[in-house]
Amino acid sequence: MKEINFKSLIITLVVGVVIWFIPVPDGVKPNAWHLLAIFVATIVGIISKAASMGTMAIIGITLCAATQVLAPGDPTKSILNALSGFGNSTIWLIGLAFFIARGFIKTGLGTRIAYSFIKVFGKSPLGLAYGLNTADLILAPAIPSNTARAGGVIFPIMKSIAVNMGSIPEKAETHRKIGAFLTLSSYNANMITSVMFLTATASNPMAQKFAKDLGVTITWGSWAIAALVPGLVCFLLVPIFLYKVFPPELKETKEAPAIAAKQLKEMGPITIKEWLMVATFIILLVLWIFGNLFAIDATTGALIGLCILLLCGVLTWEDVKSEKGAWDTIVWFSSLVMMGSFLNSLGFIGWFGHLVGGQMAHLSWQMAFPVIILVYSYCHYMFASATAQVAAMYSVFLAVGIAVGVPGTMLAIFLGACASLMGSLTHYGHGPAPIFFGSTYVDLKDWWKQGFFMSVLFLLVWFIVGGMWWKVIGLW
Repeated sequence: MKEINFKSLIITLVVGVVIWFIPVPDGVKPNAWHLLAIFVATIVGIISKAASMGTMAIIGITLCAATQVLAPGDPTKSILNALSGFGNSTIWLIGLAFFIARGFIKTGLGTRIAYSFIKVFGKSPLGLAYGLNTADLILAPAIPSNTARAGGVIFPIMKSIAVNMGSIPEKAETHRKIGAFLTLSSYNANMITSVMFLTATASNPMAQKFAKDLGVTITWGSWAIAALVPGLVCFLLVPIFLYKVFPPELKETKEAPAIAAKQLKEMGPITIKEWLMVATFIILLVLWIFGNLFAIDATTGALIGLCILLLCGVLTWEDVKSEKGAWDTIVWFSSLVMMGSFLNSLGFIGWFGHLVGGQMAHLSWQMAFPVIILVYSYCHYMFASATAQVAAMYSVFLAVGIAVGVPGTMLAIFLGACASLMGSLTHYGHGPAPIFFGSTYVDLKDWWKQGFFMSVLFLLVWFIVGGMWWKVIGLW
């Protein structure tokens, strides 16, 4: 892809200029409206791929500073405000988690875990799917890029197994033997594991930050507890559902455990560095779950984990410097969170929330809740990532829900989950989608068709099972 798409860039510029010069509505500060113009233009640029996400983020930061929308008449304060996102602990949490994830890939521990589950469960297509998906689930809390988790660990193993079972990418007539089934199973399981932990994908901490700006506090533990039951139910249902509606032609995969055993044998016995990685992972989980007891927040816990890996030699400083995904995420994450936070602090989110909420005032929160979720969910057809949707829509939809009385924590976590769960809809809906779709095992029609069915399944589970579970734990 070209670094700059000038056609898309011109469209982005036009969108920003048009919004900038629209008369400012009553009740909105002029600088809040102008910040909205920059923010919307940045999101349009990201969605239309006018430039890389990092490039669009830097342009957005620069425009905020140059136009002084964050501090009119005070250029020094304006630039400090524009760069304030880099001082946000949530942003550094996700960056640090990227560095820690490098340890799983570098040591080979992630691959060993995946092959171990295939060796045990891989005698049938369903067992094979559950084996791959369970490996994803175990890795999810500590690998915050579900794209890295899928592309670096799960997908290569899945494709290798599919090819060995006779599903050849170049031969379309072989795709339904097992390749298509495993592709959709692994991809949709990745969407589920991404919402089960705060640190499982980049959009979750962004949602947490925006929720906090609106007075809703979510911890690593509270997110995990709320997502536990609906997440596990979806996790268990996905392979079975696909086995019924999109079945593989093979009904047995007896060779898969032998393939996995061969790969494990080639890897040799578990190394000291892998054991150190396991120990660090356990320490991280303890700190993230029980950190409040030790007055240690999630970001500090991640710093401790990174220090352990550096001191033990599992990672080197060169590994940290070369982790491009982490530094890229820190840059664009900082920009979007900064603009989203200032839209809230300057009063725009509250104004818009009450404006839309007023139109729903005649509805009870029980009626408004599903409407908000459904509209937000199926707007994902317009987005190529959960992060872009959270940045563009999350705060507004959460504010609207709170304004009509929907319990804040329940809505905040559900909206955060929907941005990833709805990645099932399209072949571009989330970072891992192009990786799995690129295998060519599933054609476009089947991907969209099964993706829609999957989205309905996810929403039903989260509304019904999730709703009952949230009642038990007191979220409503």
